[in-house]
Amino acid sequence: MSRQISVMVTSGNGPAECQLAAQHVVTRLQSEAEQMGVEVDISDSPSKHGILSAVLVLNGALAATLARQWIGTIRWRHQSPMRPHHKRANWFVAVFELEVARAGAVQITPEDVRFSTLRAGGPGGQHQNTTDSAVRAHHSASGLSVVVRDGRSQHQNRKLALERLQILANARAQADLADSKSAQNQLHHRVQRGNPLRCFKGPTFKEDKS
Repeated sequence: MSRQISVMVTSGNGPAECQLAAQHVVTRLQSEAEQMGVEVDISDSPSKHGILSAVLVLNGALAATLARQWIGTIRWRHQSPMRPHHKRANWFVAVFELEVARAGAVQITPEDVRFSTLRAGGPGGQHQNTTDSAVRAHHSASGLSVVVRDGRSQHQNRKLALERLQILANARAQADLADSKSAQNQLHHRVQRGNPLRCFKGPTFKEDKS
């Protein structure tokens, strides 16, 4: 059974190194999603050195399994590439689930979405691999985009794309609320430095299971 889970990756009020760590987390999470057959819709807030935060909507039967592997505090141990002589070498990122309502401030309508087709890949059998059934949908007003390969036809994928764009827009709105000035202190405290769920090290963001 397919399901959707929205998560937010945030560097909190952390320095540039935490923003770089957040970028590493998003890249690694997307890689693991691909291996598990989970499609990811993403909206991020870039910074000079990485990202301040990112919203990821996980779509697929293993979405919950993937989310459980990331929700919590993530530690990256690495000498600062921005400040080589800085004594601190541990940088922390928080990943938490967003409770997203189906209805949001931004309403996605077909008239505001540009669709394009591409050859489908991934699971789905021979039919998907030999037809241009996958759909990319771009919402001009918000700048959000999704790619949908789940359906067996362009018509079905266009419908799914509209649904996923709406969920992504709602998740982004919820994340913006959490990241507002009135909630910054609370958000910062959610980046707990102790007892990280997963640990990584070095410039290649290699997982440290020791």
